[in-house]
Amino acid sequence: MTDTAITIREAQAADADGMAAVHVQSWRSTYPGLIPTPFLVNLSEPAAASRWRSVAEARGPGQGAFVAVDTGGLVAPAGTIVGIASYGARRATVDGYGGEVHALYLLDEAKGLGVGRRLMAAMAERLMADGVRSAGLWCLRDNPSRWFYERLGGSRVAERPIRFAGAQLMEIAYGWRDLAPLARLSAGPEVR
Repeated sequence: MTDTAITIREAQAADADGMAAVHVQSWRSTYPGLIPTPFLVNLSEPAAASRWRSVAEARGPGQGAFVAVDTGGLVAPAGTIVGIASYGARRATVDGYGGEVHALYLLDEAKGLGVGRRLMAAMAERLMADGVRSAGLWCLRDNPSRWFYERLGGSRVAERPIRFAGAQLMEIAYGWRDLAPLARLSAGPEVR
């Protein structure tokens, strides 16, 4: 199966509803048993859309967002957003890392097609173009998808307890001291 029917591009404010749908569906399929059920049930696409609209509008050096759009009807109706990603300044300090991947979410149907890799490469390329040479990200230690970051060359660099939705959880940080190898996983010439 090819991923050429899925285009990676910068997110626009008009993408907020589609981004929210990916966010909510991704959390509901990835985090059962990890995050309390009432939190997942009460996730709101309208509230998420408001947040994602702000993220998409907040462009500047070293920050932004991308969407993966199924343009060919590969796994969803043509024009459907199937993956989202955002990046920017570090929100939690991990020494030696200049930027941070804030979010990477995919619909289950888009997993295994290279979409996540292409979104990560797009963020790495953009961070480097803005002079940011290293980045990290935080994810739940028990996230079943966290091995993806190791396959992309991320090193486990930190761990911390967090309190989220009334639960005590553990997060781990992955880092890339040099984003160049990640950027070479090219998101392709269709990135605009």
